[in-house]
Amino acid sequence: MDGIIQGILQPLSYDFMRQALAVGILVGILCPVVGTYLVVQRMTFLANVISHGVLPGLALANFLGVDILLGAMAAGIASTIVIHWLQQQPRLKVDAVMNATLASFFALGIVLISALQVRLDLEGFLFGDILSVTAQDVERTLGITLGILALIIIFYRPLLFFTFDRVGAEVAGLPVSLLSLGLTAVISLTIVAGMQSVGVVLIMALMVCPAIAASLWFRQLHWMMVGGAGVGVAATVTGLYISYYWDWPSGATIALTAFALFLLAWGLNPRTIAGRSSGLGRSQD
Repeated sequence: MDGIIQGILQPLSYDFMRQALAVGILVGILCPVVGTYLVVQRMTFLANVISHGVLPGLALANFLGVDILLGAMAAGIASTIVIHWLQQQPRLKVDAVMNATLASFFALGIVLISALQVRLDLEGFLFGDILSVTAQDVERTLGITLGILALIIIFYRPLLFFTFDRVGAEVAGLPVSLLSLGLTAVISLTIVAGMQSVGVVLIMALMVCPAIAASLWFRQLHWMMVGGAGVGVAATVTGLYISYYWDWPSGATIALTAFALFLLAWGLNPRTIAGRSSGLGRSQD
């Protein structure tokens, strides 16, 4: 028992590990809460598009010397506007439009980095480096997390209606376009918050896997968020400790841990067990 306690406490003697855990916990809470909306709306690929679509904004913000948050959010919203406009055109499929937008915005970001000769750590952007976060990063992530959670609490009921019945929400007079734009901005900010910890490529696992795991056990949206946040925190903390002791890449380890917890939640779910038992009974007949 003493060995286990020592193994938990020993990494906490380092500043980088304490700061990494702080950011990891915050991102582990925020990503699944926002990801729940995407899972329920079956729009998880939208987060993937936005995560790649922020690259041109990061390049321009770096070149102009402005806060990367503004650039990332602007580019993320722009990519969603392009998707929304193309979806309204006849004979265009949603999945094709999203893939085309993802590729084009990411390519535009690469071109801008080269043309403007900005210094942007692409490897860090893609895969993150949670062990390099500073106290300032912790404060920024805390501010983003608290701000987004506050907005979700304030606008919970309109977003709930919008999430489950968009047409009904529009008929009821809710500002559907504004809610959609606001949700896009929240997704963009969430991606920026998790960008340094797990990177934009792997942040999808942290946004989607805990939210899916929670959706297997809960039906009400707020409980999905709470359950997803619990899984997200467990994934980030466990992944960080595994990466510390086994010397694995931290972002990838967190993503794999999130996926493993999703599989565990699916395997232990009573409906999954009942389905397997039913299938076994039929095979024996």
